[in-house]
Amino acid sequence: MSTIGFIGGSGIYEALPLNDVREVEYDTPYGEPSDAVTIGEFADTGREVAFLPRHGSNHGVSPTDLPYRANMYALKKAGVTHVFASNAVGSLKEELEPGTLVVPDQIFDRTSGRDLSFYGDGVVVHQPFADPYSPELVDHLTAAAESAVGDDVPVVKGGTYVCIEGPQYSTRAESEFYKAQGWDLVGMTAIPEAKLAREAEIAYATIAGVTDYDVWKADSEVTLAEVLENAERNQAAIKAAVEEAVRALPADHECDAHTALAGTVNTPTEAIPEATRERVAPLLGEYL
Repeated sequence: MSTIGFIGGSGIYEALPLNDVREVEYDTPYGEPSDAVTIGEFADTGREVAFLPRHGSNHGVSPTDLPYRANMYALKKAGVTHVFASNAVGSLKEELEPGTLVVPDQIFDRTSGRDLSFYGDGVVVHQPFADPYSPELVDHLTAAAESAVGDDVPVVKGGTYVCIEGPQYSTRAESEFYKAQGWDLVGMTAIPEAKLAREAEIAYATIAGVTDYDVWKADSEVTLAEVLENAERNQAAIKAAVEEAVRALPADHECDAHTALAGTVNTPTEAIPEATRERVAPLLGEYL
């Protein structure tokens, strides 16, 4: 049975209720992950869950400096095949009020200077990325969230998450621009996390908890205090949704993400440097 990963965003620094817990520190070619990976059996399901707090247990790493590649590589080494992530986000639409849970299906990348790929150094991989989140997992996570929170919390399926560099929040001009494009959410961590999950053949979806209206709204000034207060309020609903998603995921669940590297390697195996082959073997091995 495969392992399910849970990446906790702002406000979520502890694992789901797990039994037989162990903490594993992974060495990766991309440096140290944000924290040790907490692994255990979720409740009485028999499902193994690997939890990683994205910013570290003490929230010590900013979105710009996060070891995204090390985090995803560590989860891959832990045997993770599916990742449910959480994000704290700003809303770009009046109807997406703070406290709303959104399962986005699109991303617009406004980051700069981040390491976007595991590959390079002598191996070129070109993957389709039209649907950055696993459509099957978006459906599953939405249904799980609706089941878990009922009528108590609004749940919205679909929407575009614009990922900004941070760690500063948007300028008013930027926020108004994002809203004018018809986008839905603004955050700082979807990229390159979603890209790296695809490169690792891990099915990936996120549940985003709205914390604020960004600054497009005339009476809105985003402050850390507001974001943290609403992230804490969203925490219980997000965890309930992820717990239900873990519980309801079929043991043999497979989707297109699990074969996403097939036909994407553009470099002949014999031309790839040995050191590079060794580095990417846990990810790309069967295709070389």
